[in-house]
Amino acid sequence: MELTRRRMLAISSGAITMAGLGAFPAFAAVEEEIAEFTGGADMGEGGITLTTPEIAENGNTVPVEFEAPGAVEVALWADGNPTPAVATFKFGKLNPTRSAATRIRLAGTQNVVAVAKMEDGSYQMAKAAIKVTIGGCGG
Repeated sequence: MELTRRRMLAISSGAITMAGLGAFPAFAAVEEEIAEFTGGADMGEGGITLTTPEIAENGNTVPVEFEAPGAVEVALWADGNPTPAVATFKFGKLNPTRSAATRIRLAGTQNVVAVAKMEDGSYQMAKAAIKVTIGGCGG
């Protein structure tokens, strides 16, 4: 078989297509991870405040803050990233604020989901949609 420019183009475009098919998980995968975190428990809304920008000019450094009074653990997910699990924060009894601020990388426009496990064993969820103009995960 002779390797011509046309065959090389066909091979490389096929490889890129196959690599891209499984690159971004569906939101169902994030829902499965959330169900694993919560043990399948029902979640309420309102016990956690998630603060994000509405539009992020650069997906490499997107500021995310949350405040969850009474939380013992908070997990963050980005449903459009190749690896949706972003971070998990655990709080001890001596932490008075139960809040955190960080910067995350987003591949493109997507939702950021925060789920808090409260001291009483219940779970609270907050979600924010962020429009990204320049992706941070290679986009």
